[in-house]
Amino acid sequence: MPGKGGRQRKGRGARIMVVAGAAAVVVVAGGVVAAVAFGGEGEPAKPKVTPTVSAPPPAWTVEAGHRLTSGTGMRYDGTVTLKGQPVQAHVRVTPSGAATGRITSGTLAADVVAIDGTTYLKAGIDFWRAFAGETTHPEYYAGRWSKAPASVPGFDVPDVLGPESIAETLSKTSGNPPTEDVNGARAYRIKTSAADYLITADAPYRLLSVRGTGQNAPQFTAAPVAAPATLFTELRPRVAALGGAPDPTLDFRPGTLTFSNCDQNTNGCTVSLPATLTAPQGSVPDGARAALRAAISSRGEALGSCKTSGPVQADRSVVLRCTVTSKLWRNWMRKALDNPGSYPYAASARVVGEALAAEDVPKLLAQVDRERKAVLKPHPATPNPATSGPAQTGGPSAERSDGPEVATSRSPGRP
Repeated sequence: MPGKGGRQRKGRGARIMVVAGAAAVVVVAGGVVAAVAFGGEGEPAKPKVTPTVSAPPPAWTVEAGHRLTSGTGMRYDGTVTLKGQPVQAHVRVTPSGAATGRITSGTLAADVVAIDGTTYLKAGIDFWRAFAGETTHPEYYAGRWSKAPASVPGFDVPDVLGPESIAETLSKTSGNPPTEDVNGARAYRIKTSAADYLITADAPYRLLSVRGTGQNAPQFTAAPVAAPATLFTELRPRVAALGGAPDPTLDFRPGTLTFSNCDQNTNGCTVSLPATLTAPQGSVPDGARAALRAAISSRGEALGSCKTSGPVQADRSVVLRCTVTSKLWRNWMRKALDNPGSYPYAASARVVGEALAAEDVPKLLAQVDRERKAVLKPHPATPNPATSGPAQTGGPSAERSDGPEVATSRSPGRP
């Protein structure tokens, strides 16, 4: 697809190369059907109102749900099956469902973060090739925070492991589910389509384990987060780095790349590229965005790069423009103006999906900060009636487990 370039003396042409990534997403929609009954004389019959009273959930489910949502979050340790291989996973999840952790398989590793219902990975190219083989051009997503493909980790982290989500599931439980022995403790087994949850059958109704269903079924032990401050210390900078994270679940077909306002312009050169969303099929996913990455060069000499992004329209189209304003471009153009001759330039560009716009990051950080404040808020200790001294300030209001916990901010890479 040739880009149309201007002329800066004689014989100057413009060449471009456009590349796009690919993947797939499944979208499911539901509907509601209503009916009206008519009586004699064509008048609507008065509906018969039959009062229904839903049985309240068992008391133990309410207590278990409160324990989950008012605590310090949950720590999960176990395995996930990816591409037929067991992968070790260690994840800590806040009460609202924000998560941070790490998954490893031998020398391959990926950092994980989840916020606002979306999971992201940061891993080296070898990890993407090994476990996200359905992703075209894994090099577009490796080495930076990217939206997790459907196959990694193979389940919805906030939905399956989030305390609020689990508490909601418990609120829909009726009666007493079957029990089984978990390391000597009698536990209820609550079955769902995504996972089974094992919760002690006796107070204080602790979540002991999460056992997933399906091909990539996770198997996790569960315990309250022992050091919530370290959870938020790791979570916040990861969320802060998510702006512009690419989305491998969106695929685009690029149009013809063109240049504008480049001739004899020492201030910069604008690259424009239209594109069409080709996958997923059906309606455009809510919030779908496209990102352009472009670079200009002359005879192999880099002259600068630019990037931009924008929302995909309802007709699946998007037009992206960015301007190269680098010092390299300015110096090259000045040299061309001062020394008449042939100065060809070319552009390479690619369009990929974008999972999160940079301008949306601050509101996510505010969300993290609000929850951190709520979880770490100290409260006065219960005064001892035998003493007359003032009450001392206690630690975080939610309970903690006794297990050791280590925070890590290591970024995965190639071995």
